[in-house]
Amino acid sequence: MADQPIKGPASYFPSIEKTYGRPIAEWQALVRVRLPAKHMALVTMLKTEHGMGHGHANAIVAHTLAEHKD
Repeated sequence: MADQPIKGPASYFPSIEKTYGRPIAEWQALVRVRLPAKHMALVTMLKTEHGMGHGHANAIVAHTLAEHKD
């Protein structure tokens, strides 16, 4: 089971860290301080303020919000 590929938003994380040079925890912290903002507002913030692509921004926001619900 440990050899199964990562699925969902987390599958983007290695690429995000490599592309933008910051650990996922830092990106998630940026999202959390803006809560309770809506999903697309958070995606837009990552895109406009940090130059992140839509897919990467969406992955971080989706994963962070899913964790926040738990």
